[in-house]
Amino acid sequence: MRTYGRGRRLIAGAIAALALGACSPGTPQAEGVAVNSTLDPASPATTGVIAAPGATGSASAGASASASASLSASASASASGTASAATAAGGCGRAVAAAPKARITDVKLPNSVIGYGSEGDTEKLPLAIAARPDGTSWLAWMGTNGKVNLGKLGCDDKLTGTPTSFTGIDLQDVAADATGGVLLLTRKGSCGDGPLCGGESSPCNTMHMVRFDNNGKLVWERQVTNLTGGKQGYDDGARFIWWYQHHGRLATDGKNWAAYFGVAITVKNGSCVDVHEGDRMQVVSASGKLVGGHADAFEVGCSHAWTSRIVWDPKTKKFVTVCATDNECRVAQPDPYRTVAAGTCDGSLFNGDVVLAKSKGYWAAWSQGGSVRLEKFTTGKSTSTIKTGASAAHPHLVGYGSGRMLLAWQSGSSMAVQAYDSGTGSTVGAKLTVKVKDHAYQAFKAYSDGSVAYPAAGSTSTSVKVARVLPIN
Repeated sequence: MRTYGRGRRLIAGAIAALALGACSPGTPQAEGVAVNSTLDPASPATTGVIAAPGATGSASAGASASASASLSASASASASGTASAATAAGGCGRAVAAAPKARITDVKLPNSVIGYGSEGDTEKLPLAIAARPDGTSWLAWMGTNGKVNLGKLGCDDKLTGTPTSFTGIDLQDVAADATGGVLLLTRKGSCGDGPLCGGESSPCNTMHMVRFDNNGKLVWERQVTNLTGGKQGYDDGARFIWWYQHHGRLATDGKNWAAYFGVAITVKNGSCVDVHEGDRMQVVSASGKLVGGHADAFEVGCSHAWTSRIVWDPKTKKFVTVCATDNECRVAQPDPYRTVAAGTCDGSLFNGDVVLAKSKGYWAAWSQGGSVRLEKFTTGKSTSTIKTGASAAHPHLVGYGSGRMLLAWQSGSSMAVQAYDSGTGSTVGAKLTVKVKDHAYQAFKAYSDGSVAYPAAGSTSTSVKVARVLPIN
């Protein structure tokens, strides 16, 4: 068993082990005091904003500012308007039905996608999808070519045009607005020479937002970890990406972009350093600058953390974050800790997704011991618990048209979905089987026409399947 620094050990997290710090589980970590933070504004261009040829910060900012604040970049966004009205507004004219129906489309790609592997929280994420305002999509995939690839899907969910690619060793998420979108991805970094108080902890990678235009071309990129200005992974105060759980999600308020992800935390311990684990949320402006002192951002939130989820709430004008943590073994809101649902650290605690409730507040999907629950909350402790009856280790949740949400989970070799009222938590219609392969860490995304889409493994290494659950009345 590997160790990480003096007195370090591994415990089971959601479905894989998480590295622990010197403190015991269930107690606040020394590095877990959440504070608002920014990257050094004087950091080198390679870790800050890089403008594409011909692109300017002001042009990028103006274009992004035109995006509607109601467009959420996370899988947990809730579509607005009635289903029938949104269908007309969305531009794709998808049929509205009385009950959920699934449409599965095979998408041929010009290069291969990495395999699903064991789907552990340390594995590379193969696929991510983003809803564009006109009802079409961006599809991102981690290629066997060592690149994060990006292509545009039409209303029929098939690839159009020529895909582009970006430097990255791990895909995290993709989000869209009217003028392009943002990728969240991981790149190689440097650990330095420490010294560690014991053991090993490489690699020491970096997390980046990459802004692209509607042609899939680079506009800017911004590091949201802090290996900048000569700081390396084994330096005191470093925030970097390890091999273990580090998946992240994106959200937008229509102007700024937020990234919430697992992070490694380097802390001085006498003449050496220990490395701990938590999660981090940073906000980047439309022009690619880190938003210093943003009220919702934090250097470290939950510690130790896994399955960190985020949604933008236009009513409260806040980015809302929820994690699974071994701090009191719970699903919680960070910065400061507020318990949403109490769990146990038995290796099966999993935080699914967070979505907007109908009038106010939020719903979180989570599982413990294979039992899936829905929790309604505003801040902290849940006020309503729905025992769904679904048996699964890794639930997904997404906004589904006006006043509804869709719960999804693995069911044999397929997925099952069930619609719920996002006000009362009552079921809407019958359970539906969607014949695609589940992935624990991939996300459904909500569309303005009331449909939702999910990217899944294809029949070959150069194809994927897009499962779309069509809008309902």
